[in-house]
Amino acid sequence: MDNFRNRFRNRRYLAYVSLLGTTQLHKRNPITLACWSMAFPGFGHLLLNKYLRGYALVLWEVFINQKIHLNLAMVHTFNGQFQAARDVLDPKFMSLYIPVYLFAIYDSYRTAVDMNKIYILAQREKGRFNVFSIGALEINYLDKRKPWIAVVWSMGIPSVGQLYLHRIVLAAFILLSTIIIVWKSNLILAMHDIILGDIATSSSVLDKQWLLYFPSFYFFTIYDAYTSTVENNKLFDDAQRQYLREKYQPKGHLIKIGDK
Repeated sequence: MDNFRNRFRNRRYLAYVSLLGTTQLHKRNPITLACWSMAFPGFGHLLLNKYLRGYALVLWEVFINQKIHLNLAMVHTFNGQFQAARDVLDPKFMSLYIPVYLFAIYDSYRTAVDMNKIYILAQREKGRFNVFSIGALEINYLDKRKPWIAVVWSMGIPSVGQLYLHRIVLAAFILLSTIIIVWKSNLILAMHDIILGDIATSSSVLDKQWLLYFPSFYFFTIYDAYTSTVENNKLFDDAQRQYLREKYQPKGHLIKIGDK
């Protein structure tokens, strides 16, 4: 955002509405974000709208995981095959995995704490921000949407819930990642065999190393779509409330909205 060229010049803003999506500040639970980073490095940063750092950590996790075969070792461990787990691990890259993994957890927690403080300051400053953006390719605007619809779409196909919220870049990243994971893991072929009742063949065609990425991506997209819809609705209410106070509230008369 061009803070020093904008006529709404402020130190902090609650949100920024662009053609590619809506980026906003809101309170987050640092422990929840740290847990998402534990599940998959980068997810905590994506929930914080720290997209470049989040994408970099997600791609690094996939790269280094493929190098050391960590997912496959986890599958062997879950089945009690500890020797097979040790044999499949590649120790050459193991020392590279742990520091970045711990950094992702620490940094998502620390950043969440800092951004919660910035959110409080931005709320007090009440800096005006654009709520409508239009260009040659897209239109984006603040509006209220239903969280359960975002959840249903995300359950159907990961990334569609993000498209419902007009988060174009994140939706494209999740969709591309999902296509690669489903393709490499042979998930669709395995599901086809299960439908035909051939469970043995279904299990044999699965690539377990790639398959273990899917649950993290799937449940992350559902959680992100739901929480983002809820927070977008709150942002819309705040922007509408501020606009009505500035434009339609008679001088000396206080209009109360809800219980406040």
